[in-house]
Amino acid sequence: MASLRLLLLFSILPLAFSLDTFNSHLLPRPLILEYPDTIETRFKEFDEELRLQCTSWRFAVEANNLGPWKTIPPECAEYVKDYMMGRAYGIDVQRVSKEAGAYAKSVELSGDGKDVWIFDVDETLLSHLPYYSEHSYGLELFDPVKFDKWVEKAMSPAIEPSLKLYEELLGLGFKVFLLTGRSESQRGVTVENLNNAGFQNWDKLILRASEDHGKLATIYKSEKRNEMVKEGYRILGNSGDQWSDLLGSSPSIRSFKLPNPMYYIP
Repeated sequence: MASLRLLLLFSILPLAFSLDTFNSHLLPRPLILEYPDTIETRFKEFDEELRLQCTSWRFAVEANNLGPWKTIPPECAEYVKDYMMGRAYGIDVQRVSKEAGAYAKSVELSGDGKDVWIFDVDETLLSHLPYYSEHSYGLELFDPVKFDKWVEKAMSPAIEPSLKLYEELLGLGFKVFLLTGRSESQRGVTVENLNNAGFQNWDKLILRASEDHGKLATIYKSEKRNEMVKEGYRILGNSGDQWSDLLGSSPSIRSFKLPNPMYYIP
């Protein structure tokens, strides 16, 4: 029977392909009895595996389980872009701010003006997504000259959930200290950008003085918190996008880490 079908097929093929207009109905049907895995299916499986691997990498970043890194993995470039520009990043930031706000409302302040909440600035209050969207969302090595040119424009928008938390804390009676790794020479543009983005009425804006340049962020920020404690301040909360904003000596009672898979600052 099989040989008869093959004979019939090969007898019809020359006739079919000799026609000016190819008529598929001359061929025996069905030609394909089983469909193998398609290329599309294989691509979907590959994309899902890549998404899982990049999600795992981002989790390791946020949990501080990775060693120092300089750029995002090349294969995760599109993943990081989708995360930062899609809904996921916004939802994660909202979650952090919501939990921080709930904690702040649960704290009974002393009323002596010594209860402090610290905020980092970059990627905590102000977003540099407009800059990083032009620099592959962390795929490129960090260029301090290019970044400083962006900072000088004073155009970074507010991270809206952080702005809401900031205003809540002021309303609750917290002292708000801004502790940033920016240079003291950038004070003017920093104040301008913060004000334009809606941040006002902070109590202190602390930037790197000349003697602080070259220090790791963890050391620099620890030293500044030590000074606060010596002055009698109680650090009840601290918000930052880097672990170096939160770790070290004189830590806050509660710390809140905002997501940032684009870069790492030790």
